[in-house]
Amino acid sequence: MGSVGMRVSSGVPGFDALVDGGLPEDRLYVVSGPPGSGKTTFCSQFAAQGARNGEDVLYISMHETKEGIREDMSGYDFGFDRALDSDRVTFLDSFSSDGRRFFGLPGDRRDRSGVTNRLTGFINSRDIDRVVFDSTMLLRFLLDDDEDTMIQLLSSLKRTDATTLLISEMTDPSAYSEEHYLAHGVVFMHNYLEDEGMRRGVQVLKMRGTDVDTDIQDVEFTDGGLRVGSAVTVTH
Repeated sequence: MGSVGMRVSSGVPGFDALVDGGLPEDRLYVVSGPPGSGKTTFCSQFAAQGARNGEDVLYISMHETKEGIREDMSGYDFGFDRALDSDRVTFLDSFSSDGRRFFGLPGDRRDRSGVTNRLTGFINSRDIDRVVFDSTMLLRFLLDDDEDTMIQLLSSLKRTDATTLLISEMTDPSAYSEEHYLAHGVVFMHNYLEDEGMRRGVQVLKMRGTDVDTDIQDVEFTDGGLRVGSAVTVTH
């Protein structure tokens, strides 16, 4: 195991304690789980934490426009709005002309590896510290489901000096995928029905070089966003 250097705060209260104090920096992580389990909220808290620290953040969404995601997060007060409006956060979506220039159009076969080069070039030239990529499903669509290009892109992201969260729509924690294999760590968000209603949980499925608690932990949605653990155990 390579030694783990600095750790990066997730921005999610209670989560860092599960992973030995934070995410090992400059690595690639996958945040997966079914729809509505809190993946985007988790990643938005991670982005806002970066902006608060004065870090440079790249947020790429292929599902939502900037205003759409602002709207989705508007019920929380973890400072996402402020982060989006600061010069710390660059937001790229596949709907804007910037985004289309960046990613090309789906099915545009001439330039699949160009996406990788443009993305890593941008991260390296702007000294980006944190990247959020939402999501692998759309990435596959964009890359014509070409496995080699997907692996090439993820491997290139791993080599940058950014800590990257990649949202994956995997709904089965035991299923295998390239992104899980390539990632330094995998975080799985659970939604499960119980008698008293919907329970939510988070589970660290793997984290290289880190002593982790792999049990499913309770997650609550609070005014401040996601919080891991019951209110009693989380200290602020």
